Parts: sequence; structure tokens; C-alpha cells
Amino acid sequence: MLRRFTPVAWSTDTNIYEVNIRQYTPEGTFAAFAQHLPRLADMGVEVLWFMPITPISKAGRKGTMGSYYACSDYGTTNPEFGTVADFKNLVQQAHAAGMKVIIDWVANHTGLDHIWTSTHPEYYKKDIDGKFYDTHGWDDVIDLNYYDQPMRQAMIADMDFWIRECNIDGFRCDMAHLVPLDFWRQARTALDPIKPLFWLAETEDLLYLDVFDTCYAWRWMHQTEKFSKGQVSLQSLDDLLQMYLQEFPTGTCPLFFTANHDENSWNGTEYEKYDGAARPLAVFNATWFGIPLMYSGQELPNLKRLKFFDKDPIEWTGRNQLHDFYKVLNRLRKQHPAINTASATQPIRLATTQNERIFVFLRRYENRQLLVLLNLSPQPASIQLPDGQVQGSFTNIFDNSLFTITPQSTIDLKAWDYLVLTDQ
Repeated sequence: MLRRFTPVAWSTDTNIYEVNIRQYTPEGTFAAFAQHLPRLADMGVEVLWFMPITPISKAGRKGTMGSYYACSDYGTTNPEFGTVADFKNLVQQAHAAGMKVIIDWVANHTGLDHIWTSTHPEYYKKDIDGKFYDTHGWDDVIDLNYYDQPMRQAMIADMDFWIRECNIDGFRCDMAHLVPLDFWRQARTALDPIKPLFWLAETEDLLYLDVFDTCYAWRWMHQTEKFSKGQVSLQSLDDLLQMYLQEFPTGTCPLFFTANHDENSWNGTEYEKYDGAARPLAVFNATWFGIPLMYSGQELPNLKRLKFFDKDPIEWTGRNQLHDFYKVLNRLRKQHPAINTASATQPIRLATTQNERIFVFLRRYENRQLLVLLNLSPQPASIQLPDGQVQGSFTNIFDNSLFTITPQSTIDLKAWDYLVLTDQ
């Protein structure tokens, strides 16, 4: 499938960090979050994705603070977080630290008392009684009517505002597949000329990759959880990855993650879901073909589910045990040509003597090699690689230990172990 849009150049080897402003600090403000920018920049974070920064409807509000995703006005900020000027200043600080900023855009629905419900009720779907409604049973939101062309123009104008006023770098589009694809084409055609933008879709409908540069790898997330619980085979994971490599259009890729706001709050922390596999899966996310996503607090690591509708701050300790872990992975993505070069070969899974629980793959660019070994089980293993497929001198990126791989080499892996070996 040929796409009509070209992804921004910096997106090829980037990473994304999702920011939950409400829970990030006790203050829950843009200004308080800005204090963390130097730390995140040092960790190698490149794209900050802010959950919706718009005000939250009071009608139908859930919990004490409501859902980020029940917007009452697309054209301003949630006063709990700060002003538009405060957000603009935060974007400027992020840019100065070398990071990009994308904002969450909720285009399918609004909150019950969005300003349009009184100024433009024709912008909404209505039932047989003329009442607003939501198609999916979410009782704190109501659906917009995409047959209404003026509504589309108003939506694009509000997106335009955040680009021109705050100089954001793109959008993460909530439940993108619930919005007609032709609207997203219309929006991107109108907005990309302002500046080249990055477009992330919360969907796994590959048709939407005509517009979007990356989309969720939901199936991978679910399959890896099933594998971690002994419900599916490692071969099923490999089959899914091959499908991604074959079916994603050129210029697009999956977004890989073990946690985000929905998963953490509703389905469990990454350690509840994956147990010891959480760390090797994070290595996979950063080294396979795709874009890795981190969620607020994973660098701690965060071991609690954050409340969704109420204040529940992340319990920062000041230690951030996984800071260097993610820093090393993020640096690798920028430095190794087998990852950061568009013409690098796709990852190749290598057979081992323990194929049912050890996942090994090789990435190449010209004469450069990157070898990744993941033990996705609680048992230690000793493995051998196929004769002749990979050999030479390598360095483990995490501790700089040296490996010389020959056809007769045996590699030892501890339980839940991971090795990322770069050629010297």
C-alpha cells in the first residue's frame, strides 16, 4: 500500500514517553512537570506525549477529577494543569532540551458539557429523541457527527491552534479508527503544511496507516501477556511479528509497549501482566523494528496501578533504578546503523537450541551487526546459535562485557535475562 504522506525524518529511530500530568507530581501542573525535563533528556527521551491537556467536562464527571478524555473545550487547557501560556512555555523548554512534543487528540467524542453542545448542537450525533449519545456505552462522553462538514473544519481549526500557538510537533489520536479515515486525511493535508508533524494512531486498523506514521501493536501486547502466562507459544509471537513486517506500509511501523495509561490503570502494571518478562520485553520494544513507548514512572519502576479519575501521584523515590537501563537502550537506537538507518535489513529471528522460550534476533546494516537475546522464561538456559549465521566479536551494551561468537559458542542466559550485543 502506497502512502500519500511522508513521515518526519526524526521519527525513524525515535522513542516516545507518555506524560500523565495529573499523577506525575503532587502539584499536577505543567510547571511542576518541567522540573523533570533535564532527567528525561538525560535518559534519552525524544518525544513527550501529553495525555489530553484540555479542560474536563463537569457534567457526568467520573470520580473526583473526571476523565482526561471527556473534553469540554478543544481550544484551551485544563486549569488544573496551567494556562495555555504555561503549556507553551513547557513546549519551549522541551524543545530547548532536544525533545519533541505531541498532544493527545480526542476527536471521536467530547464530554457532556463541551462548549459545542450549546453553540453548535448540530455537531453531534442525536438519537431518535434528539438527544446526544455515545455509540460505545461510555456514559461521560457523546459522539461527534462527521457528516457535518463545519464540525470538521472547526476541529481542524482547533488542532491548528495548538500547532501555531504552542509549536507542538504532532498528535496522538485517541481511538483513531472510530473517526472516519477521510477526516484524518483532511486534517493532515491541512496541518502538515504548517510544519511537518508526527502522527500516532491509537488503532491497529492498518488502513489508517495511509495517514498515520505509527499505530498501536495491541495484538503484540496481548499475545506477550498470554505467552508470559503460558497460554500461547513463542512461535505465535514470531508469526505475529512476521505479519507486522509484511503488512505495514513502507514508512510506517508499530508502537511497542508494556505499559500505558489504560493498561496500568485498568489491566495492571507491567509486572502484574508480564512478571519477569517485563524487562526483556522492554529490550525487545527498543530493538525490534518499531517505536518504543514508555509510560510515566516505568523508570522507577512503578509497581502500582494509578487511579484514572482521581488524584494518585506517582511515588517518586529519587532513585529511578531503571534510568540507566532506558538510557542505554535509547542511546543504542540513535547510534547503531542497524536501527537508525532506513535501509537497514528487517530483524531476522535466529533459531536456537531452546526455541520454545529463547527469542534471538539479528539486525544488520552493511557490515554492522546487532544481536539481541531474550530469555522469556524463569529458567536459566545455555544456547547455541545456528552455524555461520552470526559470528565475530561483540560487546554487551549494558555492562561492556565482551563476547566472541563462533559456530561452536555456547551462550548462558539467566532467568528473564537479556543480552544486546553490538559488533566492535
